[in-house]
Amino acid sequence: MADERQPRQKLPHPHPTSAAATASMRSNRSVDTAPEVLVRRELHRHGCRFRKNYVIAVPGVKARADIVFTRLRLAVFIDGCFWHQCPEHGTMPRANADYWQPKLDRNVARDERVTRLLEESGWRVLRIWEHVPVSEACALVVEALGERGY
Repeated sequence: MADERQPRQKLPHPHPTSAAATASMRSNRSVDTAPEVLVRRELHRHGCRFRKNYVIAVPGVKARADIVFTRLRLAVFIDGCFWHQCPEHGTMPRANADYWQPKLDRNVARDERVTRLLEESGWRVLRIWEHVPVSEACALVVEALGERGY
C-alpha cells in the first residue's frame, strides 16, 4: 500500500490578535495534557499497564497514540475538543478563520485516516473526547480491554 498522505499545504502563519491569545496558544501542550494524565492515572489505579505517547508504525502511517496496550493492539487517543473539532464543544475562531478552518479540517481528516489505517492493520482504536468524565473514559478503556482478553 502506497503512502496516502497528501502533500502538506503550508498555511500562512496568522497574525496574533493579542498577546493573551499568543500566550494561550503557546501554553497548549501536545503530550501529557491534563485529560490524558487523569485518564492514565485512573487506568493505573485499576491495574492497567500501558505505554504512553507510543508510536505505532503500520503501512501508510506512523501514529503517536496517547495510551497504547501493545500486546492487545489497542490504541487510545484522548482528543481535545478544539483541536479535533468535537461536535459538542468544537469551536471555530472568528479571528484568522482563513487559517484555522483548513488547519482544523486537516486534523479531523488525519484522525479519520489514522484510525482507518490502524484498524486495517489489526489495531483497535478508541477515541475519547477530553470532556468525557475520567471515570467514564476509564470504563470505556477497561471494557475494550476486556473484549481483547486483558
